[in-house]
Amino acid sequence: MSTDRLTIGIDVGGTSIRAAVVDGTGTVVDTVRAPTPHSARALDGALDRTVALLAGRNEVTAVGLAVAGFLTADRRVVRYAPHLPWADVPVAERMSARIGLPVVLEHDANAAAWAEYRFGAAAGVRTTVLVAVGTGIGAALLLDGVLFRGAHGIAPELGHLQVVPDGRACACGKRGCWERYCSGTALVDTAIELLAAGPDRSSQLTRDVAADPGALTGRRIAGAAQDGDPLAVAAMGEFARWLGLGLAMVADLFDPELVVVAGGVSESASLFLDDARGHYAAALTGRGHRPLARVRAAHLGDAAGLVGAADLARHRSGRNGPSE
Repeated sequence: MSTDRLTIGIDVGGTSIRAAVVDGTGTVVDTVRAPTPHSARALDGALDRTVALLAGRNEVTAVGLAVAGFLTADRRVVRYAPHLPWADVPVAERMSARIGLPVVLEHDANAAAWAEYRFGAAAGVRTTVLVAVGTGIGAALLLDGVLFRGAHGIAPELGHLQVVPDGRACACGKRGCWERYCSGTALVDTAIELLAAGPDRSSQLTRDVAADPGALTGRRIAGAAQDGDPLAVAAMGEFARWLGLGLAMVADLFDPELVVVAGGVSESASLFLDDARGHYAAALTGRGHRPLARVRAAHLGDAAGLVGAADLARHRSGRNGPSE
């Protein structure tokens, strides 16, 4: 393996920084993880140390940062990132000057979509929408291998499409956003609403929550649904319904060949994806008279953002990459 094909991808999350050295085939060859500091200066320092650690063990040529937030169209400035201490900051330029390597920014969902296109579920597909379902919903659109960003670098912001007028309050300031009904956070809210409507005493999860309200997490619900717990199964059913309804809207908007469901919740895809496909097919405009998009779980799991950021960094720094 030629060392000039090694780049670093970093997923800059609200709670942790996950970084990896990735080769030209999308294979992760080294990893580092650290907590995310809360101040901009401390975050810059943590990123620099992460790069120094990986670069000390591997000969790398560029760095890609995957960030959940609004970026400028040229992907050099973070306009706003709700879980990070950056606002209107030229992150790429400043970090590049500090570490002496090319640095590129990318929205985390775009980076994940790129990785799935290059190495995963979307390989060879002309029109793909990626829906990253985690704490909220991120999204990306790939058209003939080109990431669509809109006029100002923000598209497609699917998680904040309103699906319920005057529905659940969202951190974005609106009410009834799709991600408030279809996300890891929404899964917990749905379970709470089901409990309030009438707790099922046959549910072990109900008994656990009565003893410790903090036991109710998205991961706990998914595990309980796997075991057949009635409360968890009902909450997962509502999640699948909202995912399917949202995917029908996505199909009406973009008419994709493929939808890739990514993000942390995709790890439990076996619990909801078949039901979501059914709801999607039933809600699609012109159902029965048009092809259905294929709906797949991501192949690269939570490494997709890292791999995509590293591959985009390799390409944009002028080395061994396809057009994007």
